[in-house]
Amino acid sequence: MPPKRTGWLRRHDNPEKSVFLNVPYDANFQRLFLGYVVGVHAFGMVPRTTLEIPGGASRLERILELIAQCRYSIHDLSRVELSRFRPRVPRFNMPFELGLAVAHAKLNREHIFFVFGENQERLSRSISDLAGTDPYIHRGTLVGLFAQLGNAFVRAERQPNIREMRAVYRELRNSVGNILKASGSPAVFSARPFQDISTLASALVARMIAS
Repeated sequence: MPPKRTGWLRRHDNPEKSVFLNVPYDANFQRLFLGYVVGVHAFGMVPRTTLEIPGGASRLERILELIAQCRYSIHDLSRVELSRFRPRVPRFNMPFELGLAVAHAKLNREHIFFVFGENQERLSRSISDLAGTDPYIHRGTLVGLFAQLGNAFVRAERQPNIREMRAVYRELRNSVGNILKASGSPAVFSARPFQDISTLASALVARMIAS
């Protein structure tokens, strides 16, 4: 049974249309992060991330609650690697949250998780327990990402093509600077920029992609 809502989740979101995005929060991933936001909206759904979790909250409980309020989850393991700065340690947040989603899917058969990555061989070596789960390999490109989102959401009611998603992405990318300036945030990986980017992506999709 999904945990009871505690008020911090946006009540207007439909769990059946919600997608939990477990992706790296780093500058080199910003292009694909925006691509995920565009792609999820393009397929008629709403992206959710841990960026929404308020400060001071019990983070593990809120992550579990957020996953439980989403029919789908996407886990991009492209950055399961040693950190750049000392002490150099592996980045475990993404596989950890994948593990939470896998456990939730076992308890709640309605939840569907997808594993995305940049390189098939590297992904297989880093998490061998994924054997039997077909990952979606995007090769680190927007075209690859949009193509793999199409494979993952092949049964979605709305089926945008890559050309349409690229057009929305370009419009969104051109607005990111103004969004960051208005929010006073240095990067997109904060609560307010993410909210504004997601809202704009939804509006662009509604205008530029036929239902």
